[in-house]
Amino acid sequence: MHTRPAIGLSLLVLFVGSTGVLGSDFKRQANSFQAPSQPNFLSEFRFGLSAQDPWGTEGRDGSANLTGEILFAKPFTASDLFTSYFIPRPHVGGSLNFDDRTSFAYAGLSWTIDVTPNVFVEGSLGGAIHNGKNSAHPLSDRQDVGCSPLFRESGSVGVRLSANWSVMATIEHLSDGGTCSDENRGLTNVGARVGYSF
Repeated sequence: MHTRPAIGLSLLVLFVGSTGVLGSDFKRQANSFQAPSQPNFLSEFRFGLSAQDPWGTEGRDGSANLTGEILFAKPFTASDLFTSYFIPRPHVGGSLNFDDRTSFAYAGLSWTIDVTPNVFVEGSLGGAIHNGKNSAHPLSDRQDVGCSPLFRESGSVGVRLSANWSVMATIEHLSDGGTCSDENRGLTNVGARVGYSF
């Protein structure tokens, strides 16, 4: 005689309990389908000054440059720190001479390796276009740097001042690598830069 109310009460308890479980499952599924946070496209911005080819024609009177560089995030990440050192960051940059000597823009890849938590070394390879002297533009006040584009290599030693800021000493060399018919010694600049990591 009291079977129906007991069955009804049992079904009600079962329904309420199941909706609670289903609700929590739905929330977990909804959370699992949330869009992941987007990684930063930009990795670092650098700016500084450099001495224009101190050992060459353009730098004998102390000519200097304003430099700037943007490094982009690595295209993919590695599971361990050692492997990640082999994954480069793409970069673009430029050097603007204050004395109307050779200026250039460049792009390439940079490899940064931590020596300690605060000290790092870096190497870069790439190419550059310039407005300097070559067989097509025989400018007498500029170093003969060969055809354009040129190869560009650079090396840096840096110190991290904080999670975002760093300073570094950099030497860079531009040359045609013997690909042009005219002989030249290229261009070598040395300088200091400040970096801000995003």
